[in-house]
Amino acid sequence: MSALPHTAPSATAPELHIASMVVHATPRRLPDVRQAILAIAGAEIHGASDTGKLVVTLEAPSTDDMMARISEIQRLDGVQASALVYQHADTLDAMNEEIDDGNGS
Repeated sequence: MSALPHTAPSATAPELHIASMVVHATPRRLPDVRQAILAIAGAEIHGASDTGKLVVTLEAPSTDDMMARISEIQRLDGVQASALVYQHADTLDAMNEEIDDGNGS
């Protein structure tokens, strides 16, 4: 009877998850919502309107962390609605890989 060699569990490569979303806040609560979003790790606001719409990007190291950050935004007092616009996940190595732009640079 032969035993299979013991192998240590393989460590998964570090990942980066990126998402963008549109958040609609009550206009009078907009300053508070903006402040709360900016306090979330990996969150940035790239645009805002006086009507309460915000363009937000999020970065997180895992799916679970990303979902927690999206849920946190959705639960903020003053947020009426949110819509996920884009989501991408890959290993950090793949995200940092240089891509040839076709012009030799």
